[in-house]
Amino acid sequence: MSGDVPSDDVPGAGGDIGRTVEAVWRMEAARIVGFLTRMLRDVGLAEEIAQDAMLQALESWPQAGVPDKPGAWLMQVAKYRALDHLRHAGMRAGKEGELSWEMEQQLMDQSGQRRPDELAELAQEAAGGIDDDVLRLVFVACHPVLSSEARAALTLKLVGGLSTPEIARAFLVPEATVAQRIVRAKRTLLEARVPFEVPRGGDRKPRLASVLQVIYLIYNEGYAASAGTDWLRPGLCREALRLGRVLAELVPEEGEVHGLVALMEIQSSRERARTGPNGEPVLLLDQDRSRWDQLLIRRGLTALDRAAGQGSLGPYGLQAAIAACHARALMPEATDWPRIAALYDALSQLLPSPIVELNRAVALGMAYGPAEGLALADQLLDEPRLAHYHLLPSVRGDLLARLGRHAEARIEFERAAGLTRNERERTLLLARAQEQA
Repeated sequence: MSGDVPSDDVPGAGGDIGRTVEAVWRMEAARIVGFLTRMLRDVGLAEEIAQDAMLQALESWPQAGVPDKPGAWLMQVAKYRALDHLRHAGMRAGKEGELSWEMEQQLMDQSGQRRPDELAELAQEAAGGIDDDVLRLVFVACHPVLSSEARAALTLKLVGGLSTPEIARAFLVPEATVAQRIVRAKRTLLEARVPFEVPRGGDRKPRLASVLQVIYLIYNEGYAASAGTDWLRPGLCREALRLGRVLAELVPEEGEVHGLVALMEIQSSRERARTGPNGEPVLLLDQDRSRWDQLLIRRGLTALDRAAGQGSLGPYGLQAAIAACHARALMPEATDWPRIAALYDALSQLLPSPIVELNRAVALGMAYGPAEGLALADQLLDEPRLAHYHLLPSVRGDLLARLGRHAEARIEFERAAGLTRNERERTLLLARAQEQA
C-alpha cells in the first residue's frame, strides 16, 4: 500500500472513526515512521508499513472500538508487519544490530508467543527512545540532498502526517506534482544512503539550518501565500509552528530553534487582525492590535528569552526580536523603529541578503524618514534576485507616496501588482495605486 491514509469516505469506516484515525495519524505518524525507519533503514518502506497499520485500524476499529491507547496499538501493528517483512525478505541476519536475539526473546512469553501488550513499550526501548527517532526523521526529511520543495513536502508528509492532497492544496500545486516529489525524495534518500541519525559535531549546525529553513519555508507560505485567492493559509502556519515546538523540545540547547519558534509564535499572534471581513489583507500599521493573541505573544517572548539564554541571537532570533518590538507596541506610533533598524543592521551583518536590505529600507524609512529608506531601496534596483520580486516596487511605492511623489508611487504599485501571483495582494496593490491619483 503506497497511497495516503483514507479518511471517513472509506467503505466500512464510519465518519467518526475515519476522523479519529486521521487525528491519530497526524499525531503519531512521525513516531511510528521514525521507529520503522530506524529498524528498516528505508523511509519509503517504513511509511508504507505504517500506513498499512492505519488501514488495519480503519478495518478493525469500527467493529472492535477505538483502543484506549490508539498510538500504542498502531505501533504494535506496524512492528509486527515490519518483523514479518524482515523475515520474508530474508533480512533478519543482516539486521542483527537493530533486531537482536535478546529483542526477539523479549517479544515472546514462556509459551513462545509474542506479548502484544508489551510490544509498544519494547519498541520504544529498542529504538533508544521514540523522541530520538522523531528527531532523526526530521533530519532525514530535511536532508540537503533534496530540493527545498521536496524537503517541505516530505517533512509535511512524514513528520506532519499530512496527506498528499492536503500538501497539494496547501501549496496550490497539482496532487501529481506533490506525489512525484515525495516518491523521488524517498528514492534519492535511499540511493544516497542517507544515514538515519542526528548529525554530530561540525555536521550538525548546517543540517539543523536545513531543518529550520524547511520549517520556516512552510510557515511563510502560510503567512503570506505566494499565489492563489487567499492571503493566508493558517493551516500551514499552525503545522510549521507545531513542528517548531516539537523540535524545540527535542533539541532544547539549540538557541536558533527557540528563535524560530519565537518568531512564528509572535507572527501568528496577528492572524485574526491580518484580514478584513471579506478576507482582504490588512497591513501591519492598520491592524486592530486588540485582536492580537496575547497568549501567543507571551509564548513568543518566552521562547525569545530561551534563545537569548543560549548566547548571541542568530538570524531567526534577531527576526523574532524585531517581531517582539511590534508585539510590545500597543499602538503603531509606539513602535520603536530605531531599535528595529538597529536589529536589521545586525541581521544584515549576520545574514547578508537583498531581502534583508529591503526590510532594512522599510525600517530606516520609518525611523529616520522616507528619503533615507528610499535611498537604500534604490540601491537594490539592479539586484538580479529582486528583478521579479513584487515587494521591491511595493516598498518603493510606499516610500514615494510618503514623500509626496504620487505619480511615481502609482507606477510602482501598479508594477508590484503585475508581479504578485496572489489575487488578494494584487487587489490591495491596485487599490493603493488608485489612491495616488
